[in-house]
Amino acid sequence: MASGRRVHREGPAGEKGGAGEAQATGANPTDRGKCGGKRHLRTEGRGVPVAVVLSGANRHDMRKLAELLDATVVEAPPPAAGEERHLALDRGYDYAACREAATARGYTPHIPPKASAARPLPPPGDPARHPPRRWVVEVAHSWFNRFRRLLIRWEKRADAYLGFVQLAACLIIYRKLRHARSLSG
Repeated sequence: MASGRRVHREGPAGEKGGAGEAQATGANPTDRGKCGGKRHLRTEGRGVPVAVVLSGANRHDMRKLAELLDATVVEAPPPAAGEERHLALDRGYDYAACREAATARGYTPHIPPKASAARPLPPPGDPARHPPRRWVVEVAHSWFNRFRRLLIRWEKRADAYLGFVQLAACLIIYRKLRHARSLSG
């Protein structure tokens, strides 16, 4: 009779690039190695979701940037002559590959540099410090977390969970458009 215990590196969360990757799950480094997932979210300037990609909790954000930029559902209108399209990212994307992925897709990346012993972060309020812009995405994540079905992932299949995430994105967009229309009219 087989034991119910999971042996180290033997299961969807333990195998790197194994069965868990197809279901967008992985060993969560902040929750005792339990299976977990991440929502990689791209928003427009006011926090309205534009694209979403799922991955395991143990996958690094920078590896999903190109996929996230390609996952845009509604293409933005082309920029006017002389106008640039900007992409604000956090320190986790401070890699040459991320900068190349953003510029290859027509964006000007704004990524604050990582702190190091040779180059520490300037203190808050210093003009050399990169301005915080990430709050827009954090607000959008909190809007997604208001849907109880998304706060704790119950779906085993990634496509079912992605469907609920996309439905929530549609509801968020609808609510923002309805609110904007009621203010203008």
